[in-house]
Order: sequence, then C-alpha cells, then structure tokens
Amino acid sequence: MGDLRILAKQLFRLFTIVFVLIGLIFIWLFTYEPNTSAGVSNEGGKEEEVVWQPKNPISEIENMPFEVKKGYYLISETSRYMGPGAAKTEDRYSGNNLACSNCHLQKGAQAGSGSWVGILERFPQFGGRGNKIGTIEDRINGCMERSMNGRMLPPDSDKLVAIVAYMNWLSEGLPEDRKAEFKGYPKIKIPNEKVDLAKGKQVYTKECVICHGENGAGVLSLEDNNSYTYPPLWGEDSFNDGAGMHRVITSAEFIKSNMPYLQATWDNPKLTDEEAYHVAGYINSFSRPHKLNTENDYPDKKLKPVSTPYGPWVDDFTPEQHKYGPFPPIMDFYKEKYGITKTK
Repeated sequence: MGDLRILAKQLFRLFTIVFVLIGLIFIWLFTYEPNTSAGVSNEGGKEEEVVWQPKNPISEIENMPFEVKKGYYLISETSRYMGPGAAKTEDRYSGNNLACSNCHLQKGAQAGSGSWVGILERFPQFGGRGNKIGTIEDRINGCMERSMNGRMLPPDSDKLVAIVAYMNWLSEGLPEDRKAEFKGYPKIKIPNEKVDLAKGKQVYTKECVICHGENGAGVLSLEDNNSYTYPPLWGEDSFNDGAGMHRVITSAEFIKSNMPYLQATWDNPKLTDEEAYHVAGYINSFSRPHKLNTENDYPDKKLKPVSTPYGPWVDDFTPEQHKYGPFPPIMDFYKEKYGITKTK
C-alpha cells in the first residue's frame, strides 16, 4: 500500500506540472505580439523590412523636444511669431503673411515640395546666387528675404537655432536609399515652346482657382486674418520677384509634384509637364513685390538659371524669353559657349 501511495503522489505532481505548463503555453499564445519593428513575416516565412516613413509633425507635436517644438511653430505660424503679426516689432522679420509650410508642405515632411527631410546633410553647399559656400542658416535667410519678402534673421538668432533643430528632428532615421526622394523638386521635361498664357489660365481656372481664387489672393485662415490656409500666388502679400518660385521652371517643378493640393504627389502627379509649365508662367505673369538689388545676384552671371526673369545676363536672349521661354535654346547656348549644362 505504501508503494502505491508514493506512486500516486508522484503521478499527481507530474500531472500538476504538465497542467501548469499547458496553461502557460495558452497564456503565451493569446498574449504574444510579434515584434514588427524588426520585420514582418510574409507567406514564405521570411522577414520583410519595415518601410521607413517620415515623421508626421502634426500628430507628433506634443512629443517634440522644446527647441524642436519652437521651430515647428515658427515654420507653421510664421506670420504670428516672426512676421507682421508678431507682438514685438523687433520680431517682425517676414514681410508677408505666408508661412514657411505654405510651400514646404506637410510642415516640411512632404517629398517633392522642397522637403527638409535630410537637408542638413547637404550643407554647407555652394550656391550660385551668392557664388559662395553657404550654410543652412544662409539658405533660410535667403527664403526670409525672398519668399517671405522680409529681412534676414541675425546669425545668433534663437529662431534660426529652433528652425534648424526642427529640420534635424524631421531627418532622424532617414535611410541612405531614401535620401534622393526628399531632395528638391523632381525634374520635368521642359517644353521647347514659349509659355502660352491662355493655356495657363485654363489650367488655373480648372485646377487652382478653387483654393487660390480668381485674383490669386489665396484664402485666409479661419483662425485669424494674418495667415493663410491657401497662400496668395501673386499680389502684395506673396513672394517677391527675387524668389525662386518666380522662375517658371522652378515653379513648374513644384506645381507638377504637388498640385492640386492633396490630389497630386511627386510619384503620382495630376498635371502634365506642359500643363504645369503653362500655369507656372500664367501665375508669374502677374505683379508681386520687387526685390531690391537683384542685379547683384549670381556674381558669375554664367551660373544664373536660364528662367531667371531679371538681368543682367551673359547672352543676347530677350528678357521676355528668359521669363517665358522657350528655354532649351538658351540651355543649348550655355552648353556650346561655356560648356555648362543647365537644367533650369
């Protein structure tokens, strides 16, 4: 009898251990979550690398470090914090009510819109407009004087520090094979014809007028009268005639990759190259603020983009052709005479 009791106890312990192990297995099965950060299994059992995506500044604003958040507000509410709407006169550096993010879409995160993702790696870089090596701070101040029709921020400005911090935050984790995607604007095939303003107006009426208005004045924000939901494309509160967007080719590249807003992307455009080209010329046929001293731009005049609408130039093409094209003959001239290949 004693041996049977011992055997019964051992069997009971064995069954208890097995029961506990089975219970633990069930708990693990129902609570386990796969680690998707490392990869995702496909049907063949192999792991696929998770595709990197740029940050969404709008949804992540509360988690931003202080300096980064400051930069976010400066680029998204520019008029309020360093433009005409700033409380202190000394903080009014921007001369219009545009926001940096009116052109650098999705707060600078959108590819194909002059994105700031990865931009810090490209500076310092040579700039033909000043004919010198420039810093990212120089590039920001170029926008302040031209796109924002204002004045430069001081070199020691806390605003510059914050904007650069924001750009750096946007760029965190950018893989090497995605860097080209966020660089500048995708190129277009430049038509070998002069801008047709009538065609441009047709495109504008069909695709642009709903946001920017018949007179190009844009739509003011519902929250205040000092910022825009959709920016003006010409007129006194728009970019000045020294800005890059006042060049037809640059403007067409941006339009092709981004407009109509929320309908087009750089890899899935809505407009053709020709439509973007003609509507860019139409937009730039209207008056806007004048930038002083543009004759000093591009000390080496051979480096001036062919669609720069203001002189002087080192060729005999007319001011009208430099503004409206056709541009390929001008490009051919610089290639033959100076050995310079121009793309805009």
